[in-house]
Amino acid sequence: MNTTTKLTGQERVNRCFARQDHDRFPRHESFWGETIQRWQNEGLLGEEEEVLKLLGGDFQSLSWIWPEAFPEQKILVEQNHETRVVRDGNGKLVRYWRGKSGTPEHLGFDCDSRDKWEKIYKPALLNSGLQVYPDLVRRNYIRGRNLGRWCFLTSVEIFEETRSLLGDVTALMSMAEDPDWMRDISITFTNAVLRNLDACMATGIQPDGLFIYGDMAFNHSTICSPQMYKELFWPDHKRMADWAHAHGMKFIYHTDGDVNGVLDHYIEAGFDALQPLESKANMDVRKLMPKYAKELAFFGNIDVMKMIPNDLDLIEEEIVSKFTAAKSTRGYIYHSDHSVPPQVSWKTYQAIIELIKKHGNY
Repeated sequence: MNTTTKLTGQERVNRCFARQDHDRFPRHESFWGETIQRWQNEGLLGEEEEVLKLLGGDFQSLSWIWPEAFPEQKILVEQNHETRVVRDGNGKLVRYWRGKSGTPEHLGFDCDSRDKWEKIYKPALLNSGLQVYPDLVRRNYIRGRNLGRWCFLTSVEIFEETRSLLGDVTALMSMAEDPDWMRDISITFTNAVLRNLDACMATGIQPDGLFIYGDMAFNHSTICSPQMYKELFWPDHKRMADWAHAHGMKFIYHTDGDVNGVLDHYIEAGFDALQPLESKANMDVRKLMPKYAKELAFFGNIDVMKMIPNDLDLIEEEIVSKFTAAKSTRGYIYHSDHSVPPQVSWKTYQAIIELIKKHGNY
């Protein structure tokens, strides 16, 4: 394809997934809230959407679906000038920073036994109804189509939900000691997600993809063994991928951490793309593409740690190295390997956009 050919975002991403010729890498990005605030102080006129327009972003999110047992429950327990403590819709007690982003502190989990799950939380989740606004999803879809963007539904997967509902200690011990309980949670939650997704589709929209979020790895390995993942949670990951494919969509999976050990399982489940590919967790498109590029598209991997020093030579070296590897496959989408942090100046990020445009053409 002639590099001067102008494609819509939808066309560009679809051609990327099909490994067909396209003009440039598709582009998307995520930011911390404080990053946008800093950039506004440094001259950004607008919000995150304005940055995506300047980047030439090709994607449009339509929804955020995370079913909870008690979706209306958001109980403020205590607060001070720095933090607030909330009991959320899954019974979890969480301390959040006020006025800034950051990892919340998990203080306790009410659903801490199989008995509570079966008597309280499972029935509540089954009877919780829709937790998405289909009319809003449809409006977002119309907007995305008018902008020529690749439109995707977004939800959470079971690994993230299990740890959020039970806490790491109970969840991880139960994976080993009570796998039948974990499968029951997985099936029940996935059913709830698919019920909400079906409601979105009932509005008559035809999205291009399903983007599922969940973190199932540390910076050196998956949280559980590949065999345990395959037995407990993989069947419902496959159900989600199958649902997407049955509706003519691609399936994108987000997970932080080192998931090199389960990539073959992802491919077997029908995953179409993996995002964001954390560099500091041993994920590297230069190593992954020669082995997996025919089966998986790779989405991200530009190291935010190389952005933080605001050294454009360092950033350009990162971009050129990974873009060069990616061009051989036509199955790569630009994104950082995490959300862009507030240490990155607006001047630097504007220069990063220009580097992406300079080096990201075919």
